[in-house]
Amino acid sequence: MENYNENMNYSFEPMPEQSAHTQAHQEPEKPKKQKKSHTTLKLVALMLVVAIVAGAGGSVLTNVINNLSDKNAAQQEEDAEPAMAESELPEGEQDMGSYTLVSSPLPEKLPSNSGDKSLSRSEVYAMNVNACVGIATQITTNIWGQTASASVAGSGFILTEDGYVVTNNHVVEDATSVTVKLYDGQEYEAQIIGTDSMNDVALLKIEASGLQAVAVGNSDGLSVGEEVIAIGNPLGELTFTMTAGCISALDREINTDGKPINMMQTDAAINSGNSGGPLFDMNGNVIGITTAKYSGSTSSGTSIEGIGFAIPINDVMDIVYDLQQYGYVKDRAYLGVTVRDLNDSTAQTYGLPVGPMVQSVSEGSCTEKAGVQQGDIIIGYEGKTIESYTDLVAALHHSKAGDTVTLTVFRAGAQLDLTVTLDERPQDTEISAIEDDQNQKIQQEEENQQQQQQINPFDPFGFGN
Repeated sequence: MENYNENMNYSFEPMPEQSAHTQAHQEPEKPKKQKKSHTTLKLVALMLVVAIVAGAGGSVLTNVINNLSDKNAAQQEEDAEPAMAESELPEGEQDMGSYTLVSSPLPEKLPSNSGDKSLSRSEVYAMNVNACVGIATQITTNIWGQTASASVAGSGFILTEDGYVVTNNHVVEDATSVTVKLYDGQEYEAQIIGTDSMNDVALLKIEASGLQAVAVGNSDGLSVGEEVIAIGNPLGELTFTMTAGCISALDREINTDGKPINMMQTDAAINSGNSGGPLFDMNGNVIGITTAKYSGSTSSGTSIEGIGFAIPINDVMDIVYDLQQYGYVKDRAYLGVTVRDLNDSTAQTYGLPVGPMVQSVSEGSCTEKAGVQQGDIIIGYEGKTIESYTDLVAALHHSKAGDTVTLTVFRAGAQLDLTVTLDERPQDTEISAIEDDQNQKIQQEEENQQQQQQINPFDPFGFGN
């Protein structure tokens, strides 16, 4: 699948075997609802576009999944003790059918290695390869109206010796099963404890003890030029591969799937299958999660090489603790509006500022209470200029639910400052339901505009008579 913008051609990189694998696993099940892009509500064009680097298709790791049902059935036959009723389980435990998964809390402090960052690459690899994992997931997707099975390969790392594993959300998103494979060949079925699509982080749990865990560093103390290594599973087949490079830049706002995420840039080779794997400093500490890369060529035909991105571990750990405790990120700010970007040409045509135009305002939301109206163009947030949906999302990342902020809007030729006390972001399922309802309303309004357009073809956007 290819996507384009005016600056860069890029492509998502599915494994070559994906189509054959998918065709071979078609099932007559009810098609699963596809994830919606909501482009009407979000972006008309992306300013920064990257390829996320989970590998889709066949791999050595995905052979694990094919044996899961047989292994579970055999384990159940050998187990002479009847499973406990869910109501009888001790607090903090989940009934997994053939075993019981204990979700113990994360320790308040995680280990960290001190030093002058002078270890060799081979030393860092030897210290940490047993704490790195391959991840294989099985997903059900819909292709040309047919339900089909496919696999995704990614990477991750062991956070605690009792089996908490960190990876990217896009590695496990919509997975029907998740398998974690260790360097020594052991394989575990994993439970998804929580996911965060906004920052592309997921927390898994496997039933194990005495595992080797990573040491966690401080990504706020990094400098451009520092040497780093990545360990992961490029292409989903070249398992536990080490690549090396340096920190190329810090605090890049990288847009993946319309969601701006703060990342660090590295020239360590990142490929499909590396997603979710650890990026280490030369003390052997995890300082980031490898997540994305630029891929393809520029509009002038120049090929793109050595531009990969990782999420800083300090940002990740703030999310992970919430995922373990709540299953989602708590106190995330939410406006309760859907928006559509106005591009430069449309704005110039109608004498409007560039920015996200409000398409709908949720009933009872903080923005409705503050007086935000459909048709308002958001041009400022706490004094910062807003020119796009991604600008607005990035600004919200610096606020929490309950904060009172100033939202600047353009309405009927005037600039207004509105005071908004931010709501807490609902979980993704709730937001999807809200957006589905609002999408229907917007679609109806667009149909009405098309009818109006036939009457007045010189006003295609319905801004005036």
